[in-house]
Amino acid sequence: MSVYDVLMERGFIKQMSHEDEIRELLEKEKITFYIGFYPTADRLHVGHFIALMMMSHMQRAGHRPIVLLGGGTGMVGDPSGKDEMRKMLTPEFIAHNIACFKKQMSRFIDFGEDKAIIVNNADWLLDLNYVQLLREVGVHFTVNRMLAAECFKKRWEKGLTFFEFNYMIMQGYDFWKLHHDHNCIMELGGDDQWSNMLAGVELIRRKDQKPAYCMTCKLLTSDGRKMGKTEKGALWLDPEKTSPYDFYQYWRNVADSDVENCLSLLTFLPMDEVRRLSALKDAAINEAKKVLAYEVTKLVHGEEAARQAQEATEALFGGNAKDMSNVPAIEITSEDMTAKIIDVLTAAKVFSSKREARQLIAQGGLTVADTVLQDAEACLSADMFDADKSLLIRKGKKKYFRLLVK
Repeated sequence: MSVYDVLMERGFIKQMSHEDEIRELLEKEKITFYIGFYPTADRLHVGHFIALMMMSHMQRAGHRPIVLLGGGTGMVGDPSGKDEMRKMLTPEFIAHNIACFKKQMSRFIDFGEDKAIIVNNADWLLDLNYVQLLREVGVHFTVNRMLAAECFKKRWEKGLTFFEFNYMIMQGYDFWKLHHDHNCIMELGGDDQWSNMLAGVELIRRKDQKPAYCMTCKLLTSDGRKMGKTEKGALWLDPEKTSPYDFYQYWRNVADSDVENCLSLLTFLPMDEVRRLSALKDAAINEAKKVLAYEVTKLVHGEEAARQAQEATEALFGGNAKDMSNVPAIEITSEDMTAKIIDVLTAAKVFSSKREARQLIAQGGLTVADTVLQDAEACLSADMFDADKSLLIRKGKKKYFRLLVK
């Protein structure tokens, strides 16, 4: 089975520039391809996950990935799917984010022995001569075609700046540059990048009269909405931003209808096993969700973190309340042991504000040591803590924390 068949069976592929050629190419040759990542934050989030998995499948099949980090395009900002212009990023901010990306991606991609490379498009875009770019690249783009691109449609009412209008040309130039320097012949990416990806394919075919291709992967959605949002914001692939426990819980609680899609796209489980698990009904589907949560957490955070998250979940929800050591802990001082509960929890970012805390308490949604908290002004006391100076807090129905005195 070629990687084309693998990606099709698992449901990755959304659109292709040249379907028959791509199928034959991936069946018969080993190619160099690239995926671009936009450095708007210093950590990867779940929106990057499918692209990384697609890249990993390609590499496992013997194809060589190029990770393109947008240090140059990040100075402009991609207008695709945006209602207004993105915030302009500073070179220092972009450089910091790129360094963080490299470390995280090593969990998914093998960069040893030239099996994959990382490049930064700032290395060529920031020194481009504008008139030269217009002469060499601009002549291959028609304004009519660009205006018809899906990525610009959301911006018509509020206005699309000429600054952003150049983004498609820059991304197309990236592909041409990687083709010229590394014999890269295919771009992969999210389906929201289709118009920009086609620009690169067409530039290479017009400018060099050589084959080039692009292929998009589906976006991770549930009921038509992007997945990966939590009450704290984005679901990050970094333990400092989203703990392995919270990450595990997210996948443990996905909708029943999303289980097959997530198992197919976000794990390496054989498809026979994916289909078996996805066919479970009613309460039995929870077994599939446990497998999903464990496998995805293992990929992102490692097997030990996945095991600890699994054990913490079993301790809290499986009726085995003896071992709470893997439940997320919030360290407090001995002075905090008599402070107001909402002060301690707000300081620890369990609540975004005291107002949010009071609202949840009024709704009976905060439990302290198995007792529903009634008084928003209540204080902690030493007798609430167990012999290990630990106190279990439940926010809502499923969010658990331990206050741990250090």
